Amino acid sequence: MLAFRFLGKTHLPHNKNTSMLSAVEMPPPAEVLIPLLQHIGAPAEAIVKNGDYVKVGQKIAEASGYVSSPIYASVSGTVGKPEEYLRADGRKVPAIRIVSDGEMALFEEIAPPTVSDLDSLILAARESGVVGLGGAGFPLSVKLDALKKGNIDTVVFNGAECEPYITSDTRTMIDQADRIKYGLELIEKYAPTVKKFIFGIEKNKPEAIAKMRQIFSGSDKVTVKPLHPRYPQGAEKVLIFNTTGRTVPEGKLPADVGVLVMNVSTLAAFAEYCESGMPLVSRNITLDGGAVAKPMNIKAPIGTAIHDIIEFGGGTKENVGKILLGGPMMGSAVYSSDEPVTKTTGAITVLGIKESLQPTESPCIRCGRCAESCPHNLIPDSFSKALELDNKEERINLLEKNKIMLCMECGCCSYVCPAGRPLVQNNKLAKAEYRAHLASLKDK
Repeated sequence: MLAFRFLGKTHLPHNKNTSMLSAVEMPPPAEVLIPLLQHIGAPAEAIVKNGDYVKVGQKIAEASGYVSSPIYASVSGTVGKPEEYLRADGRKVPAIRIVSDGEMALFEEIAPPTVSDLDSLILAARESGVVGLGGAGFPLSVKLDALKKGNIDTVVFNGAECEPYITSDTRTMIDQADRIKYGLELIEKYAPTVKKFIFGIEKNKPEAIAKMRQIFSGSDKVTVKPLHPRYPQGAEKVLIFNTTGRTVPEGKLPADVGVLVMNVSTLAAFAEYCESGMPLVSRNITLDGGAVAKPMNIKAPIGTAIHDIIEFGGGTKENVGKILLGGPMMGSAVYSSDEPVTKTTGAITVLGIKESLQPTESPCIRCGRCAESCPHNLIPDSFSKALELDNKEERINLLEKNKIMLCMECGCCSYVCPAGRPLVQNNKLAKAEYRAHLASLKDK
């Protein structure tokens, strides 16, 4: 059984240029494009049609299954014709375009949910439309449903925010501390098996650490744990080990070791719904990168085009080489600035030409740095070698032997490689091939 250990050897430039800047709310854009798949699981199903007038907070798509999440209008205006949205990963998903009337009129039926027990708390989580805002996009209701089993004794709140540039979670902890406290108290009240709450926050966020300690100073169940500012501190299983000392075994989930992990912004968004009835319709987004003229945190309606956010942030100061949804380590490069931000977009990173240049690839020198940097003790070069094999069975066997599915695509291996080899990209290709192999076995 492979244990997860955090080696903590990847030091990245932090570039937390916006850590002292609260999010500025941008005016409604001319239109938004809202994809109906913004989470892990099944896409939501549209319940509005072309020509309908909708208001902020009005449900426009219903969850289509257990692992799914409803979607709400982020602006008031008129619904356009049904269309498809091409995601950065190449998948086409249905989307709803709303032409804004500029009024941001609120839906009249918005009201706080009635929460009286764990079941109603989970129902509220489902109706809130909140998913994992740290990037994973796992529906919150499904995550909270694990509390019903009664084996979870610890909840870890992820405030690590280890990617360069991004500070949206940091500002949430500082600016929405009361909301975070309210959300935690709801879980504490209706999930009595939980005995400990831990905030894992990197030490390069002293203001956030101080704020969380202040707000929870009277609670003996809450611990604020400062963590070394090393990447990838915020990865779920890495965070669990570094906050609780527990190891999530291969093939298991955090719940199997009695832990539930939740991003701090996820907690704040859910608390907002429980307080006001306003579902998830906007996101705090960090706009930064070498090409950004004025780095800042922005509160933007979900579905806003990237170019609208960049323009609101003052535009760019040099030619753009690459735009990422997310940070420079795990963010996905976009093919167009027309792409919309979604529930899981915590940052837009705009890189200049020089920043975007990839190192020239050369042969592996067998230095071992990729393996040394891997937080899960994998050997990334072995996956690249597997892809070079002509025999499919040999490829699959080598990928399985070296635990390809444990790769979390953090990018540490590519970052430290002196030969400039695209190791994390190869890992993604290898995982896709192994997943296809597993799917073929199920079909037999």
